[in-house]
Amino acid sequence: MSQEKKYRAVKGMADIFPEGAARWRALEDRAVSAALRYGYGEIRTPLVEPTELFVRSIGETTDIVEKEMFTFAGSGGKSFSLRPEGTAGVVRACLEHGVFGQNPLVRCFYLGPMFRRERPQAGRRRQFHQFGAEAIGSRRPALDVELIDLLLLFLEEAGLEGWSLAVNSVGCPRCRPGYREQLGVYLERVEDRLCENCRRRRETNPLRTLDCKNPSCRELAGEGPKPVDSLCPDCSSHLASAERLLSGIGLPYTIDPMMVRGLDYYTSLVFEVTGPALGAQDAVAGGGRYDNLVGELGGPDLGAAGFSVGLERILIGLAEKEIPPAAAPLGRLYLAAAGPEAFEPQFILLSKLRRRGFWAVTDYGERSLKAQLREANKLGAGRVLIRGPEELAAGTVKIKDMESGKETSVPENEVTSTLTRCLISPPGGLVPPEGEFRR
Repeated sequence: MSQEKKYRAVKGMADIFPEGAARWRALEDRAVSAALRYGYGEIRTPLVEPTELFVRSIGETTDIVEKEMFTFAGSGGKSFSLRPEGTAGVVRACLEHGVFGQNPLVRCFYLGPMFRRERPQAGRRRQFHQFGAEAIGSRRPALDVELIDLLLLFLEEAGLEGWSLAVNSVGCPRCRPGYREQLGVYLERVEDRLCENCRRRRETNPLRTLDCKNPSCRELAGEGPKPVDSLCPDCSSHLASAERLLSGIGLPYTIDPMMVRGLDYYTSLVFEVTGPALGAQDAVAGGGRYDNLVGELGGPDLGAAGFSVGLERILIGLAEKEIPPAAAPLGRLYLAAAGPEAFEPQFILLSKLRRRGFWAVTDYGERSLKAQLREANKLGAGRVLIRGPEELAAGTVKIKDMESGKETSVPENEVTSTLTRCLISPPGGLVPPEGEFRR
């Protein structure tokens, strides 16, 4: 007599057995390897947070808050929710433990389950897993591009092919009100053709109508005003600088004027990566700036950016393709720019070195060379790569050995080969470097 299957997994939540878990582990190792090379340290936050944290950060009129959170009552009338995304919890943790007062730039990454009460479909579960990274403490466009570079490096090294990168700007508190007014006027004109949700959101949060998945609403939104056409000079300059840096490090992209992402905390530059093997639901990852979130949650006024990528969707895109094993990062490097004109050349070199397997970071605070050298020493960098007006004119990079103090000038096209000869992987496997993210 067959045994009755009395208990089953909750709909939208899956069991992972050893043969599948091995692929998960390989993919997670790839994520850790990529994040460490970019100077990001791991953070682990609780699965449960106060509901108000997500309402305030994600936005009261977003689909996540309105329809998709797993929320329950606690003692004393308090409301709690399973985390639907990672950024809000990371910011809350850093504020609670005073991390922002200890580090000029906080870089951290996370791996783990998230929860949304949406309709289960291919690549979308009610318990799903994300790899995400957050960088908090700078408003420079280079930080956005660093995160995009990290994300794409992870996807490439995991074996995902044929991805496409799209970027846009959703403006800031200075330029967004004017755009909201334009959009509101347009939506009022076409209100009778909008879905019920968009008619309601026209009053509460008109930008959310751009994120509607209804084909008719998307067509109407495409015919209306675009955020990118109403940018203030700062947001326009930020987007142009990010585009220049993306081209400088060789990352192809397109501008998608309709992209707004589904979370209210985004400001200025946003981005999304899609993959061809995922069908209609082709979004793999996305992110952008959230320069106001830290302040809105009670912290200092800090620029910030981040991304998240769904691991289930990556595994679908990879099918049964073998995931290459991850290697530990090579020796620690710090790239110092002695003068503003040296920053972009150093940033381009930074990307090349990370993609060759080196742990490498740079300064986004436009500090003096002396201050950068102090930071390099604090982070335990074995070598500092210095470039200023003299090196730019000569086409060289100065390599400073931090232990011996010896400095050597190397032609720019020989930097990688020179470092490869003198640096080896540290023992112990994937061990996060200390310094950039301490508590």
